[in-house]
Amino acid sequence: MSAIDARKAAARKAAFARRKAVRGQARDEANAAAAARLAALLGPPAGRVLSGFMPIRGEISPLPVMADWAAQAPVCVPVIAARATPLRFRAWRPDCRMIPGPFGARVPAGGAWLAPEVLIVPLLAFDRAGGRLGYGGGYYDRTLAGLRARGPVYAVGYAFGAQEADAVPRDRFDQPLDAIVTEAETLVFPDALL
Repeated sequence: MSAIDARKAAARKAAFARRKAVRGQARDEANAAAAARLAALLGPPAGRVLSGFMPIRGEISPLPVMADWAAQAPVCVPVIAARATPLRFRAWRPDCRMIPGPFGARVPAGGAWLAPEVLIVPLLAFDRAGGRLGYGGGYYDRTLAGLRARGPVYAVGYAFGAQEADAVPRDRFDQPLDAIVTEAETLVFPDALL
């Protein structure tokens, strides 16, 4: 294991513990406050395709924002097609039939494949420079790199404030976020425009 991989593994362990500590009523209140902040940042859909995610392992839930968006514009969720490949995105609606997907995240049983323009990105830890630490598969890094090579996309990290780290270990493959939303604040990075 390289030095950066060891630092990332240690940071993941600490981040899991911090996220797990957000429980009960505090979790419910944080989810509601973060959803309001996220909706305010994203603004009206204006026909843009939004990618959300199905929360797993104690993640904050973007489902209320996704449901509101789906009433006006397309929404999709990530699907892992194969190991070490970019994510694909399948159309989602609040009433669509869902089936188990890899790593415990539910995915739509069918539907169109879409290309998102705005992504709500799950994470384990983040820092104030737009750094994101995920689960270690590199799926979002590969996906964001590919989407950004084709045109503008806006990637918003979505997390509980307790998931903040002083500095997220990064290597040259790690893609930065354009914004980060928690229950307490919205961080927008200078070069990012929605």
